[in-house]
Amino acid sequence: MLPLSVAIIARDEADRLPLAIASVRGLAREVVVVESGSSDDTAAVAAALGARVVQTDWPGHVAQKNRALQACTEPWVLCLDADEQVSPALAASIRRALGEGPSVDGYALSRLSWWQGAAVRHGTWYPDRRLRLVRRQGARWGGQNPHDRLEVDGPVGRLEGDLVHHPYRSLGEHLATIDRYTAIAAAELAAAGTRAGWADVALRPLLHFVKAYLLKAGFRDGVRGLCLAWLGASYVALKWGRRHLEQGSSRGAP
Repeated sequence: MLPLSVAIIARDEADRLPLAIASVRGLAREVVVVESGSSDDTAAVAAALGARVVQTDWPGHVAQKNRALQACTEPWVLCLDADEQVSPALAASIRRALGEGPSVDGYALSRLSWWQGAAVRHGTWYPDRRLRLVRRQGARWGGQNPHDRLEVDGPVGRLEGDLVHHPYRSLGEHLATIDRYTAIAAAELAAAGTRAGWADVALRPLLHFVKAYLLKAGFRDGVRGLCLAWLGASYVALKWGRRHLEQGSSRGAP
């Protein structure tokens, strides 16, 4: 096995963790699962699958992923979400890259997401390249909740093969995630002192739709591409709309 740790944060993921962990079996020396407040058997399932489980509170996406990164012990870390799996082609690329003695400090991966029963290969959903494989020393998670971003100090390469992503169990879960994440994102804007004007609320969603559906060829995914461009625009509208409404409430408060 490679000098590699796999870091996963999880809450209520007992049904999806087995596929994630199985996809790295025989690839990594350790799997670390940081679990927080699950109402299902997430911790027990992870332990039964051979992972080292760290149980803790929930400080936010960025802080929790940094905890998972810091809990790893191998020189290289592959950061996964519980709803992701390493494809055989990607596993082969990781073996090849780490076996050759890397001259970079991280690798970006293409993420192939599935939605409503099919893979989405266009729009803003693909190739959706993410830095996920990093040299542990010098790596950290940054960004703004809930949109975290893995960072390294040195050069970054790119690996072949896809990280397979099943982000939503149902359309209802997708809509609930949009509601939850836009509330978090609006709060982050407020904490950063970022204000939202009418142009943000009116134009940013339109620009997102044009980018996702036309410029990035989301139309090639048929009805799925149209729905996802619309949902993405709705996310942007809710994020900036919530921030704008919060500003108005603050000005009107006695």
